[in-house]
Amino acid sequence: MSGKFEIFKATNGKFHFHLKAGNGEIILSSQGYSTKSACQNGIASVQKNSPSDEHYERLTAKDDSPYFHLKAANQQIIGSSEMYKSVQARDKGIESVKTNGSTTTIKDLTEE
Repeated sequence: MSGKFEIFKATNGKFHFHLKAGNGEIILSSQGYSTKSACQNGIASVQKNSPSDEHYERLTAKDDSPYFHLKAANQQIIGSSEMYKSVQARDKGIESVKTNGSTTTIKDLTEE
């Protein structure tokens, strides 16, 4: 089973997307967008940039939890990961985004 994007609207009215792996786990979360069109552009940016390792910023939170950001060529953050328990788990998360990020399957939950 391959990954998919899900577009949803938060309680504050902003549009967001999640990239989910084939097992349904969220592997990347977006910022809030003011329009659905801007959110769709964010998905297109993930599809374009996710295969390239150079677009991943590997970070460590104050509590030592590893996480990452996926960035566009202009260094804008496209999406962020969850907090992981180990560097190895974070790196597996990056590999999952590389594998699933080019999917063209998009489920728009705002239309349901």
